Amino acid sequence: MDPHFVQGLHALLVQSTSNDTNQLKTATARLNTEYYKNPACISALASILASSPELAVRQLAAVEMRKRVQQRSGDLWTQLPQDERQQIKQKLPELILNEQGKLVRHAAARVVAAIASIEIPLGTWPELLPLLHQACLSTQVTHREVGIYILFTVLETIVEGFQEQTQNFFSLFSGLMVDPESIEVRITTVRALGVIAQYIDTEDKADIKSFQALIPKMIQVLGQALDTGDEANARQLFDVFETLLILEIPLLSPHIKDLAAFLLQCGGNRNLNSELRVLALNALNWTIQYKKSKIQSQNLAPVILEGLMPITTEPEPEDSDEDAPCRSALRIIDGLATNLPPTQVFPALRALIQQYFTSPDPNCRRGAMLALGVAVEGCSEFMTPLMDHVWPIIETGLRDPESSVRKATCVAVSCLCEWLEEDCAAKHGTLIPAIMNLVHDPKTQRSACTALDALLEILQDSIDQYLGLIMEQLASLLDTAPIPVKTVVTGAIGSAAHASKSKFLPYFEPTMNRLQHFLVLGGEGDEGELRGIAMDAVGTFAEAVGADIFRPYFADLMKQAFQGLEMGSPRLRECSFLFFSVMARVFGEEFAPYLPQVVPALLASCKQSEHGEEKDTESLSADVAAFASGSSASSPIAILDSDGNVEAEMEDVDVDKMLEVNSAIAVEKEIAADTIGALFLATRGHFLPYVEQCVVELVSLLTHYYEGIRKSSTESLLEIVRIFYELSEPQEWQPGATVTVPLQPLVKELVGHVLPPLMDMYETEDNKPVVASLCVGLSETINKLGPAFVENSLETLCNIAVQILEQKALCQQDPDQDENEEAPEDQAEYDSVLVSAAGDLVSALANALGADFTQLFITFFPLISKFYKDSRSLSDRSAAIGCLAEIIAGMKNAVTPSTEPLMELFYKALGDPEAEVQSNAAFAVGLLVEHSEVDLSPQYPLLLTALRPMFDVPADGPTTRRNAKDNAAGAVSRMIVRNTAAVPLDQVLPVLIAGLPLKNDYLENRPVFRALFHLFRSNPQSLGPYLDHLLAVFAHVLDPNVPDQIGEDARAELIQLIGFLNTQEPAKVRAAGLNVFLPGA
Repeated sequence: MDPHFVQGLHALLVQSTSNDTNQLKTATARLNTEYYKNPACISALASILASSPELAVRQLAAVEMRKRVQQRSGDLWTQLPQDERQQIKQKLPELILNEQGKLVRHAAARVVAAIASIEIPLGTWPELLPLLHQACLSTQVTHREVGIYILFTVLETIVEGFQEQTQNFFSLFSGLMVDPESIEVRITTVRALGVIAQYIDTEDKADIKSFQALIPKMIQVLGQALDTGDEANARQLFDVFETLLILEIPLLSPHIKDLAAFLLQCGGNRNLNSELRVLALNALNWTIQYKKSKIQSQNLAPVILEGLMPITTEPEPEDSDEDAPCRSALRIIDGLATNLPPTQVFPALRALIQQYFTSPDPNCRRGAMLALGVAVEGCSEFMTPLMDHVWPIIETGLRDPESSVRKATCVAVSCLCEWLEEDCAAKHGTLIPAIMNLVHDPKTQRSACTALDALLEILQDSIDQYLGLIMEQLASLLDTAPIPVKTVVTGAIGSAAHASKSKFLPYFEPTMNRLQHFLVLGGEGDEGELRGIAMDAVGTFAEAVGADIFRPYFADLMKQAFQGLEMGSPRLRECSFLFFSVMARVFGEEFAPYLPQVVPALLASCKQSEHGEEKDTESLSADVAAFASGSSASSPIAILDSDGNVEAEMEDVDVDKMLEVNSAIAVEKEIAADTIGALFLATRGHFLPYVEQCVVELVSLLTHYYEGIRKSSTESLLEIVRIFYELSEPQEWQPGATVTVPLQPLVKELVGHVLPPLMDMYETEDNKPVVASLCVGLSETINKLGPAFVENSLETLCNIAVQILEQKALCQQDPDQDENEEAPEDQAEYDSVLVSAAGDLVSALANALGADFTQLFITFFPLISKFYKDSRSLSDRSAAIGCLAEIIAGMKNAVTPSTEPLMELFYKALGDPEAEVQSNAAFAVGLLVEHSEVDLSPQYPLLLTALRPMFDVPADGPTTRRNAKDNAAGAVSRMIVRNTAAVPLDQVLPVLIAGLPLKNDYLENRPVFRALFHLFRSNPQSLGPYLDHLLAVFAHVLDPNVPDQIGEDARAELIQLIGFLNTQEPAKVRAAGLNVFLPGA
């Protein structure tokens, strides 16, 4: 080796460690041009690594040597003469063992791994493993530390070459995890096991068993790292466990109970620093998500909740973005509620909430309220019958002497409003005065406004009595409150407009005048947020007052929205997109002139990457987001240098900053994708020039790591297909497996571009709400386009529905559940949403195929009917019966062969304790009577007896019971039309007619009016005693001031009937106010 070459290279490395920027630039340029293209630089760097007296230079030499070995896939290394390569391989491990600097040792170990990645696959470095094994068993602790670290780095690089060694590794690692002198050895060993785990196959039963036996020691090592307060190493060990959690092999399964207990203990240990506790709690959150079946089968939720509740009482940081143990604990309660059956979560949580809420310690009361709030999302259906016990706690919390408890109660109210709308709206008389009191208290102002916002959003007509007071008090806050409070006040005013609709008109202009200056704020942070919320509120005003009133503001506000796009804020771009969507909805085709400006902005948003690089960085973004939030398991993260080499470890990366940018842009893209569909829906044909480019971009987003983007892209793509079809002026399709009315060629081509990528997405989709959204979107599209849409995809679509109903879709899978094992009947409420969506897909297929669905019905009937059992949730039972009803509506008389088993099931459902199920059962029975060719009139007495109680509902009764009454009316009407003689009209008509007009389910007016028309034609005397009431019903449904309730055909026939009745009873017709509908009126 040329000594001058080595000396020159050494001098430049020394210069590179200088703080002088100019010297560094000069050195870097010379190194790249004069040395690093020559293979001899590798040997020279090895020599410098071995001999330089300066630690910084030795470290730099190791880093550069690794880069050169890896350069161009090892090309530079293989150009070195064989003897030089052999010498380096021989000397380097020994050199590392004797190196005193830890950073140098680690950098040099990476060089060994880089060389091994080239040499081991070629079988040209057989000495390496025995050498490392020997070092790991050395009596010298530093040798063991170096040996296991080199082995770890080598395994990271080329574990595939070592599969036959796994049992030897397990034996070695078992000893190293109890190294008596070095925690570094123990920690690195666990990290090495984390690497090996990723290469164990499902079929490697011996390896799985051996690995499982090592888990207790791995947990012990994690505990030791936490005890020493070593955050960096603890973070790396948590990464290992999170990797084990997401693997599809059950390595952790026998130890889930112990792991959960350990993580819970660490999370609750106030002697640990809060960052370590958050890491432990995040890992527990992932244990619940990924090992759901084990948590469920061992009923661990109550124990976990008991350990979490004390953590919820700890102080919250002022900064809403800062993580803390109490926030992590609440996130886990949310995870338990959304991932597990509510029967396992809410009873235990309710007992704890009651215990904590009666504590004299306000922190306990605050924790109880926050726990209640986060549990609502996953337990809302289960909680509904228990709300009479919950409201006293809420009402007491709103009056609590401690402001922290009152604020927490406002948070709980906001959550309740989101998930239990009807219950919350019914409590307006208690909630609004209590919350308005808190709006005036500076300590609770912001939380109270947020709760008020959520409540007003769902209040509908009940807002009338409060609107004046609310607007007066909120408007004054817009002038005096600090900016963060102005922001939530503005949001609440927007919700007031949403609820009050046209009644907001008197407040529109003065409120617009107050908000105008918020819409031109140019600052970041709080100012930017206020500007965005003001833009959202103004959009809501437009929907409330209508296009004509809003038109004078339209053009100026569009300018402000376009300006918001240019301000460099993802949040403001998101608000502008939402504003465009609302304006398009309000102004329809009048919005079309703005499309040339709006659509390119939406596409630019969809195309942008999360971190200023192109889309190949998205996997990194996903990992960063997941790692930092505790919402996704991730591997250790590293940043790539210009050669594609790992350059910066996680500690050097500002994770919070990356996450902030990442999540804000991802949400912006989600809204952009959603807005595309909304604009096409509103502007119709004007949008056609943009369809192709929008479809291309939306299809590319179906593989995005963020589930919100995949969901909105799915929804917009299917919306585009439906509108494109409508614009093609299609003929009405006919049901059947054979397409008799083909799609227009351009529509067919569009379906060909959209449907296959959606099917591909399903195959890899692990998010339940995305799959549910796909099923609902597909069902709407099938119902719109008919059999032509499913022509080439019927088998695939059926398979999707079958997989979900069998609970074997990818998003439903749990690696710890045996493939042939039946999924537990008791499931999370989110699982029920997915099953219901699959039912929608099946009923849409039945609608499109009609009689040709008969064979498929044999497959689907048992899959659907199994969800109707006493042990199933209300949602499951209701969805099963509702789905079968819709299938009957699609198949019509082809359902005849299945009449008996269907009727047997519907009888059970008519006696269900829940009105929602009874409602669907009444609908289903009516359709079966209408369409089956089996004469069901012998069963009329039993059916009428089962339906009779559904008519006894007070006017202010629950919505579900009023729906059931309307569906019962529809069922009885269908029975009358099918076989009038079998119905005891003298007993039935008083009850049926007293239940009119229908108030909830106007679709059932169709069978009701068919029955009335039929009786007026065939048996008019039976209706004589009820004529006065019927005429009032007719006046109600024909009232031009209310939305259409009966459809055009029935309306025309009803007007014709009124004309006939006028010839018989003109005074009664006139008294009912119906003479305006007479010919010539």
